[in-house]
Amino acid sequence: MLQVVTRQDALQIIKENTTQILAVESVPLQESLGRTLAEDIVSVENVPSFDRTTVDGYAVKAADTFGATDAAPAQLEIIGEIHMGEHAAFPLKSGQCAKISTGGMLPPGADAAVMVEHTDTADNLCLVYKSVAPFENITKKGDDILSGTTALKKGTRITTAETGVLAALGIMEVPVFKMPVIAILSTGDEIVSGAPQPGQIRDVNTHLLTAAATARGCTVLPYGAVKDERETILAALKECINKADIVLISGGSSAGTKDMTVDILDTLGKVYFHGIAMKPGKPTIFGKVQGKPVFGLPGHPLAAYFVFRLIVSEYIRFLTGAPVEKPTNRARLALNIPSNHGREEFLCVTYNETGELVPVHTKSGIISVLCEAQGFIGIDRNSEGVEKGTEVEVYKL
Repeated sequence: MLQVVTRQDALQIIKENTTQILAVESVPLQESLGRTLAEDIVSVENVPSFDRTTVDGYAVKAADTFGATDAAPAQLEIIGEIHMGEHAAFPLKSGQCAKISTGGMLPPGADAAVMVEHTDTADNLCLVYKSVAPFENITKKGDDILSGTTALKKGTRITTAETGVLAALGIMEVPVFKMPVIAILSTGDEIVSGAPQPGQIRDVNTHLLTAAATARGCTVLPYGAVKDERETILAALKECINKADIVLISGGSSAGTKDMTVDILDTLGKVYFHGIAMKPGKPTIFGKVQGKPVFGLPGHPLAAYFVFRLIVSEYIRFLTGAPVEKPTNRARLALNIPSNHGREEFLCVTYNETGELVPVHTKSGIISVLCEAQGFIGIDRNSEGVEKGTEVEVYKL
C-alpha cells in the first residue's frame, strides 16, 4: 500500500533534496524564445528616448489652443515640418506650430499635438478648431520603459511579448538559464513505438512528456519504450542517468507485480516518497540516483500530464526562480461536483454557453480530454465536493 504525502509536501521534499543550481549562458535574441531569464533586465535608457506624437497633425503648445472652436479657431504660425526619424532641432515659441507625422519627435517647447482632422491651413497659418490638453496625443519620454527600472524579472519565460521588450532595449544577447536535459523513459509490456498488435497500445507518454518538457524550455532525450523487465529497465535508467540531468519514467509506478520502478530506484539510489494524495497521479515516485532527480510518473497519459504539470514543472520553476503558476481565470460551476476521495482532485473543464464551468468527463487512460478542455480546476482533498454556482479558480492547460 502506498504511503502518500500531500502535493505541497511532495514539492517541499523535492526542493529540500535537490540543488537550485543551473548554469547561465547568453543566446542571441532570435534564439531566446521559450528560454528563461537568468537575471533581472534593468533598463539603462528610456523607451521611448524622446517625446513623440501618436497622431498625424501639428506639434503645438497646448496653451495656444485653449478656447479654440469651429467658430473661433486658434491661429498658429507653421514654422517647419518634422518627419519620422528626424531630430527636431528648432524650438517652438508661443503662437507657433510644426507639422508632424505619427511617431515624430516633438520639438523643444511643444507639449501636445493636434490631429490633422481638427485643423485647416491658410498660407503659413494653421487653423486649430479643437483645443488640446498638455501632453494630449503624446507618448512621453520613458512612458513605455523608464531608465533604471526592472523591465523583466529573473525567472521570466521569454515569449513573443518579452522578445519585443528586449529588442526595444537593444538587448541582442540574452542571459538565460541553460535548461536541464530531461530523459524520458516509458515502460510497459503493452507499450509499442510502431503499429500496435491486439492487446498493445502506442507509446503516448514519450511524445506527450517530450512536448511538455520542450515547452518548458528543456532539452529532451526521448529514450522510448521498454518492456516490464527489471534488467531492461535497470539498464535503460542507468543510460538515462549518464546522459541527462533529470529522468522521467512513465509506467511501473503503482504497486502491482510488474510495477518495479520504486524497487529499481531504491537499488540504484534513494526513494524519498512513493504516492501523492492527488487524483490523477497518486502513484507518483520521487527519488535520486547519482545525485540526479528521478520522477516516476503514472502510465496513464492524463495522469502523467497532470503530474508533469503540477510536480515536475513546478520543480523546473524552482530551479529557474520562476514564480508559482497562478490561475488565469475565475468562473462559476454549472453543476455540483462530488469529490470524496481524500485526495486533491484535478478536473478538466470547459465553458458552457453562459460562461459557467462544466467538467469534461473522462475515464482512465483517455487522452483526448486534453484537447476538449479549456482549462482545469482543483478540488481540495478535505472537501466532499463543490456545489453548483461556486466560483472557482481556473488554470490554463
